[in-house]
Amino acid sequence: MQLRNKLEPDLKIAEQRYPEVLNAILAYTDFCDAHGDDHLHEYKKLEDKLHLITGKEMSRFNLSEWWEEEGAEPLAFKISLPDPVIIDDISREELTEIVSRLKTFDDADEDDQRFFSQFRHHLDSYYHALLALNFKGYDPKFFQRNKDKNGKYFEYQAAEIVARIMPGG
Repeated sequence: MQLRNKLEPDLKIAEQRYPEVLNAILAYTDFCDAHGDDHLHEYKKLEDKLHLITGKEMSRFNLSEWWEEEGAEPLAFKISLPDPVIIDDISREELTEIVSRLKTFDDADEDDQRFFSQFRHHLDSYYHALLALNFKGYDPKFFQRNKDKNGKYFEYQAAEIVARIMPGG
């Protein structure tokens, strides 16, 4: 199912911002390698620059030790991607599609070098943020392995997650 444009991640803006964001992150890393940044003056400059580019609060991103996480490229993508917005009329079908996207691993062509294809596996944080913003019943635990009262592990199916998240079940 195709989602309405206002529900889809804005990959065009992300692609426009991405080179500048990535270059800023890598330049900061190069600066730290050469000079250090014990007082975090350059870190603050980086935060300010990225905020100007994206309008995002940078405290939620690990700009200085990205190598311990996913890498500079996924970080730059996540920073470049506009945040989701509040949408009052998300339908059950649209919610089902979003949940399905989070529950299903997309094994598309690994040789596809288009921008979206390079970062399709990094859209989960966007969709989780979209759900958290728009549904009071959202809980990230619905997408994780859980343990029942008998100690057995289980995972919620997409339909169960939709029923728990959607107002009125």
